[in-house]
Amino acid sequence: MSAKPRADRAQAKEPTSEPEASGSEAPRTSPQPRPRVTPRVTLSTSSVYPLGVAAAFEAAARLGYDGVEVIVLSDPITQDATVLRRLADRHGVPVTSIHAPTLLVAQRVYGATDPWVKIDRSIDLAHELQAPTIVLHPPFRWQREYAAGFIDGVAMREHERDVVLAVENMFPWRARQRHIQAYRPAYDPVPQPYDHVTLDLSHAATAGSDVLDMQAALGPRLAHVHLADGSGSMKDEHLVPGRGNQPCGEFLTRLAASGFSGDVAVEVNTRRGGGRTREADLTQSLAFARQYLAAAAGE
Repeated sequence: MSAKPRADRAQAKEPTSEPEASGSEAPRTSPQPRPRVTPRVTLSTSSVYPLGVAAAFEAAARLGYDGVEVIVLSDPITQDATVLRRLADRHGVPVTSIHAPTLLVAQRVYGATDPWVKIDRSIDLAHELQAPTIVLHPPFRWQREYAAGFIDGVAMREHERDVVLAVENMFPWRARQRHIQAYRPAYDPVPQPYDHVTLDLSHAATAGSDVLDMQAALGPRLAHVHLADGSGSMKDEHLVPGRGNQPCGEFLTRLAASGFSGDVAVEVNTRRGGGRTREADLTQSLAFARQYLAAAAGE
């Protein structure tokens, strides 16, 4: 299937004030560049863990984020469109994306073991909240039937339900110095025929992947970003951007220069250090993202 239609990036020429002369070419004006749209920088609810969803909305509003990505978990609030809409209205911060409950810790969310039920419920939630993007992980290798139909199932739902399902890059698990392929068809979505992909820079670090190569290979299929850093350790670190070895700044500058129309969701680990440290980390992450996204426009 074709990707979800994107905004027309063609440069329109201004009409001339004189009619075209017979036998001669009408005078033309130079194409006017379209204004660059800086991607939104949003806050994942995981960035305030172990605090709840309400704390994510409050922090996003106070610090100046453009929206919130809600990770659907066992917490009933993450599944309730009415409560989430109330939080969004109260704080003036929209829900901009939904992370479907495809994490290992979310296997029983929505009271269902069928992964497609969880994804369909997530699509319902996104439609109710007018959130344009749903993030999901590839299937685990033991979910054989689900994995076998995953690519077609994602494509069918995008087409029939008018939604962006952006499959996220993951990483091999490691045990006793061995890599275990925990995901099917693969942890790397780039070679797969998905129309839309989420790139997580922390996951790329853990996988040992070159995120700039992934970005270039995806082109317009890159629909969503999880901004974090990593050092390449065995752990999925989700460091504040600039504190690891990933090219976060260059990635963001290239992103903005490419005409990217999705969101950059900050997804960092702030569990240590308490409130003041969390506040500083979220502030620094937002400032980092805005600085490098603006650099592409020469701001």
